[in-house]
Amino acid sequence: MTCPCGKGESLEVCCGPYLSHAKKPETAETLMRSRYTAYATGNVDYVVETHDPDRRNDVDRKNTEAWSKQSEWIGLEITSTEKGQPEDDVGVVEFVARYRVKGVKIEHRERALFRKHAERWVFVDGIEIKGPPVVRTEPRVGRNDPCPCGSGKKYKKCHGTAA
Repeated sequence: MTCPCGKGESLEVCCGPYLSHAKKPETAETLMRSRYTAYATGNVDYVVETHDPDRRNDVDRKNTEAWSKQSEWIGLEITSTEKGQPEDDVGVVEFVARYRVKGVKIEHRERALFRKHAERWVFVDGIEIKGPPVVRTEPRVGRNDPCPCGSGKKYKKCHGTAA
């Protein structure tokens, strides 16, 4: 099985050793990737364990587990990192986590803060960031154009009316 984190390696070689506690993540990005993999594989214990101990009570384990298991995990994209290397004490990872819930595709964009606690990287907090603006690719429908719904009426008399 390819690792859900997107590095292209097998789960056993990539994030598996972190999830089984055989290794500890050396960078904030590695922790981010392993946490995404934990969500994707339903390993909520790992998600809770890698949360900052000072904020661990903020995690709603029951809802996190339900969301983790009810979602179809599509992929992770790391868009940027700041610090978060083995010699650092803090790091920031900006990412896009893609998943589906009840058939609806969601792109969660976040700027996540990590810190070292007892020589281990932990997730502290994240700030959701807006995605790129939606750009219209098709021409705008004019008031007197035929309605795109196929009714045969003018747009202004069909779906173009303001409520």
